Amino acid sequence: MTLPPKPPARAERVSLRQYAKLFKQDILSAQPARLYRAWMAEFRTPFFRSYLLNQPDLIKVVLKDRPDDFPKSDRISEGLRPLLGQSVFLTNGETWKRQRRIIDPAFEGGRLRDTFPAMWAAAEAATARFAARAGEEIDVEPETSHAAADVIFRTLFSIPIDHEIAAQVFDEFRTYQREQPLLNIAAFLPLPRWMPRGFSRRTRQSAQIIRGLITELTEARQQEIEKGGAPDDLATKIMTTRDPQTGETFTAEEMVDQVAIFFLAGHETSASALAWTLYLMALYPEWQEKVAQEARSFILPEKLSPKGRSAHSAPDFSILSKLRLSRDVFRESLRLYPPVPMMVRENTCPEAFRDRKQKPGSQMVLSPWHVHRHTRMWDNPDGFDPERFSTENGKRCLREVYMPFSAGPRVCTGAGFAMAEGVLILSKLLRDLQFDLTDRPPPVPVAHLTVRSRAGIYLRVRQRDRC
Repeated sequence: MTLPPKPPARAERVSLRQYAKLFKQDILSAQPARLYRAWMAEFRTPFFRSYLLNQPDLIKVVLKDRPDDFPKSDRISEGLRPLLGQSVFLTNGETWKRQRRIIDPAFEGGRLRDTFPAMWAAAEAATARFAARAGEEIDVEPETSHAAADVIFRTLFSIPIDHEIAAQVFDEFRTYQREQPLLNIAAFLPLPRWMPRGFSRRTRQSAQIIRGLITELTEARQQEIEKGGAPDDLATKIMTTRDPQTGETFTAEEMVDQVAIFFLAGHETSASALAWTLYLMALYPEWQEKVAQEARSFILPEKLSPKGRSAHSAPDFSILSKLRLSRDVFRESLRLYPPVPMMVRENTCPEAFRDRKQKPGSQMVLSPWHVHRHTRMWDNPDGFDPERFSTENGKRCLREVYMPFSAGPRVCTGAGFAMAEGVLILSKLLRDLQFDLTDRPPPVPVAHLTVRSRAGIYLRVRQRDRC
């Protein structure tokens, strides 16, 4: 049976220097194979101890039971600070809680329904771009990045990706991706605050340009809010929400920080997930046909209006609940290729996990990549099986260790948004188009900002026969 691509594991024993070099090149292949079966693993450096936690009850302690005792580690923020500033992704404690009190209402209740028309428009635009390249062999990663960025700008600021500023942000972010790995030298060395972090000149420039463009968007939106004519989108909702405890709204700089992480988390992660899902559909054409049939059943094809113009099916939010196969396929893709492969917390209290003592300041690593493929938890862990979530094993793992969006109080506030986006775009693409493998070697997963392919994901696109 053909298995989805998986990066090779490193040798069991390597020097710290070798490990740091491998880690910089790719987080995933820098790890030994034993992590796919270990409940806990300890990594020692001259400066700190790091513990990978795969055991379900330990994950629960860190993410759900006592999250305040395990704040996010600064070792991750070191690599992202130039772009994200003090965004909700990097902060801890009362600062983080205040930020979530302001942000969460934008994603609660009926807000997903409110943003669905914008999401639908972005999905249709993505389908049209792919259709324009029917018959070609293309790298789908740039295309899914384009689609995910379009969703973000339409739902956040009510502008499409071809808006001048949105296009500039998107182009500059691609430069930032190429220049900035997830971790830099400060992740391994306890550098003082005053010491330079080793960011390249281009990394700093890209972050400055992106933040400048976002500032333009937020300042323009603030003026619209003050005049009473702002669109009722996510940016307006967040910028006008007051902290129920203090009555304060975000400052202009705070809003720029939050928009930066919305773009990073909502665009980069969704693009990664959708690209890998399309590859899996090409690798398993029988599943691709099932999803296409479901999409044709619930997403009506384009029709011509009396004036001869194309009239798309209405953006009916209830469609999402009917696209069950697409949901399970996308969920399984997130299991195999979680966009954020590792999360790092730092313990503030002495711990004794699995009879080992962990001093305060130790790094607690939660790895969706390893937990989702753990040989002692999942049936057929490396296989592609969207039906697994209806089995007892799948249901248990879904409750206990499935965490593509993290878990507990710090679960991604846009998790439901991301699932809706992925299911909708996947269904609309496969309704009209077919994706086939090429003669190229299988893509090799690597992790930098997110899990991407080392050399792109090339597929052949063709129009699907209409029934």
